[in-house]
Amino acid sequence: MARITTYENEHFSGVEALWQEAFPEDTPWNDAAAAIAEKMRFQPELMLVALDENRVIGSVMAGYEGHRGWISRIAVLKSHRALGIGQDLLREAERRLAALGCIKVNLQVVESNAATVAFYETSGYRVEPRISMSKLLRRGPDHA
Repeated sequence: MARITTYENEHFSGVEALWQEAFPEDTPWNDAAAAIAEKMRFQPELMLVALDENRVIGSVMAGYEGHRGWISRIAVLKSHRALGIGQDLLREAERRLAALGCIKVNLQVVESNAATVAFYETSGYRVEPRISMSKLLRRGPDHA
């Protein structure tokens, strides 16, 4: 059984390897070193890891801006999927968001990863008719 806990610096290499496995075609600005460093500056208690002994087998980043909560970067090692670890990570992130006063949680699923929609639906999430838009304010480490 996995133990869900708050991320610590000692978990970095495990999270980095997990993200490389889970998000192999990810954008440079989602690089683990940059993303985790930024997360640790704001609401570090909402960066969670799932551990098997001391090995990182899953992670999730959550955030709350006072109006809505967000779930992002949820991942579980392929070798540990379908064991309920992703659901445990999601529930703990939701619990921590609720404790902050959050009443609604949003998340986005990349179209190429649409198979994960079923994972979220089992936890009560529903597809909402929205148009997702973004704007890059600064370039990531590999984009000069």
